[in-house]
Amino acid sequence: MKYLLTAVAAATALLTTPAFAQETFKIAYIDPLSGPFANVGELMLSHIQYAVEDINAKGGVLVNGKAGTKLQLLQFDSKLSAQESQIALQAAIDQGARAILTGGSGSSVVAALVQTAAKHNERNPDKAVLILNHSSIDPDLTGKACSFWHFQFEANTAMKMKALANYIKKQPEIKNVYLLNQDYAHGRQWARYGQEMVGLARPDVKFVGQDLHAIGRVKDFSPYISKVKATGADSLITGNWGQDMTLLLRAAGDAGYNLRYFNHSAGSIPGTVLAMSQSKIGQLTWVAEWHPGEEGVPKAEALSKAYKLKTGKDFLAPRIEFTTHMLATAINKAKSLEPVRIARAMEDLSYDSVVGTVRMRGEDHQLLLPQVVNTIAPVDGKTVKTGWEGTNYGFRTDAVYTGNELAQGTECKMTRP
Repeated sequence: MKYLLTAVAAATALLTTPAFAQETFKIAYIDPLSGPFANVGELMLSHIQYAVEDINAKGGVLVNGKAGTKLQLLQFDSKLSAQESQIALQAAIDQGARAILTGGSGSSVVAALVQTAAKHNERNPDKAVLILNHSSIDPDLTGKACSFWHFQFEANTAMKMKALANYIKKQPEIKNVYLLNQDYAHGRQWARYGQEMVGLARPDVKFVGQDLHAIGRVKDFSPYISKVKATGADSLITGNWGQDMTLLLRAAGDAGYNLRYFNHSAGSIPGTVLAMSQSKIGQLTWVAEWHPGEEGVPKAEALSKAYKLKTGKDFLAPRIEFTTHMLATAINKAKSLEPVRIARAMEDLSYDSVVGTVRMRGEDHQLLLPQVVNTIAPVDGKTVKTGWEGTNYGFRTDAVYTGNELAQGTECKMTRP
């Protein structure tokens, strides 16, 4: 099996301190680089490459006044498969990777990687590896299935749904809700948390139906839209992302169906704003740590512009960029390249990110970061000032919540080495 391998940084001179005498610290990216979600994987990879290059340009990690250890990035295609990802994980370990950045392949894939890494680390403590999850949001990953070797850098499903439920509580026009989701761990959880949390916030809301569909395989959502329309639903709670979201929007637009959509991250996926502008009907509300054009976060806006200038691409996900920076910060705090020491340094680590100070909760390795509820809407010069993806549609801020406001309890009972 052939894997892509790109050295983002070359080795520098050995450091004089024996404990730091390592030319590079290898990290590996395992996410979709082919198939229906390749555009998502490429976007995430670009954010990580940008961060790696920035860290290396500043000397790398464990800088002792002369030279530091540079980060080296390896790339692997998950093919959206747990089995392929596990094979890639072993290849990454064999090539010397000690931290894996992943999350764009879905929660089931990340769960498989965490389990495989934990078993490997138990058998090979001298070659331990960390799993840094930038996007998969299954609460079980920091709950009953938590692992010392796994860190979640995105708000989980429960946190995101709590933000949306708080917002929906103040929207009396929402009355009939349908649950349409991808048939995998996250899709099922998005539906369950949606019914529970929105139902608690708005006991008067009626849930008029629900469906699960195969992820990445539906080419025409028209039958689903017809079914939803027949129930009289005015809103859709959907965890769809990538082409499953854009094709859903297209089908609703073709049907002239004015739905409201409530989603976790759709606006940060390429093509969603364009699809929304083309449908010319409906409202898509989603939640993330930041959205383009958000006021009051100048550091994020500056990073967005610098990223665009360097890469020519739109910047949409600060957390993916600062996941790598938090790893570097933990390495420097630990004064070590040993994964077990890095993990301990990461616990309860506070980091001054471009969206404000975030904290990695030590008890379950869940990052507490702000969440912004926002809606894709036409530019009006007031609430939406800038278009996106070459359209006259951008993002309207509806509500902002801190990580502490959205923090949930945890079932995690972590075993530490």
